Amino acid sequence: MSLHPTRMPAVFFGHGSPMNTLEHNQYTEAWRRLGELVPKPKAILAISAHWYVRGTAVTAMEEPRTIHDFGGFPQELFEVEYPAPGDPALAVRVRQLLAPVEVTLDESWGLDHGTWSVLVHAYPKADVPVVQLSIDGTKPPRFHFELAQRLAPLRDEGVLIAGSGNVVHNLGRIQWAAGAKPYDWAVRFNDAVRGYLAAHEPGALIDYLSLGEDARLSVPTPEHYLPLLYVIAQQGENETISFPVDGIEFGSIGMLTAAVGLTAD
Repeated sequence: MSLHPTRMPAVFFGHGSPMNTLEHNQYTEAWRRLGELVPKPKAILAISAHWYVRGTAVTAMEEPRTIHDFGGFPQELFEVEYPAPGDPALAVRVRQLLAPVEVTLDESWGLDHGTWSVLVHAYPKADVPVVQLSIDGTKPPRFHFELAQRLAPLRDEGVLIAGSGNVVHNLGRIQWAAGAKPYDWAVRFNDAVRGYLAAHEPGALIDYLSLGEDARLSVPTPEHYLPLLYVIAQQGENETISFPVDGIEFGSIGMLTAAVGLTAD
């Protein structure tokens, strides 16, 4: 498939449990369809909730390793490999775009499950180079939004910007029972975020804690929410946003996927 003459979309994946890697459900099916709809990228820049560190870094190795950054799951999940190549030139390009913020060219991280658990469905051949950008846990939401805006030129260079996290992510309130009913606060917060996304109101999404108790329960720590800001920062004035799939699993894990600038032609 050739590259679309217009800019690449940007996608936020609500990745949920690592077990989605192995499962076929409404979420993984939506990710698979996205991979078919989006023109094949030259590369993917992934911002995953699971590389939440002090400072900004970008993976710069030729062959990033598959990181199994979880515990207590079946052995089959630990045997998954996602052997996508890296793209050192893209890493350097990212560092240039984000200057004067200091960006470390990282040779040790790789691809964590926030990235490969969705890409294994969207790009199962692992034939698109993938670079990960860390999330600096010392910085506030507006820093991340404004940093991400500097990445916008990549979309015109064939790069898919992909955030991976969860709008609602409260592990302390998880209900493991099958078909567990979502908490009211989770539904309200998810609906509020979706509404602000549809209305193209990034200010409300940056200042998400102003949504009060629903926000504090839905986002007790910011690392799964912040990847969303990297995606909405790409939205141009007249660009659409769509929601390929939505839902809340285990009572307190939001599975909303949102795509900026996605067209089905």
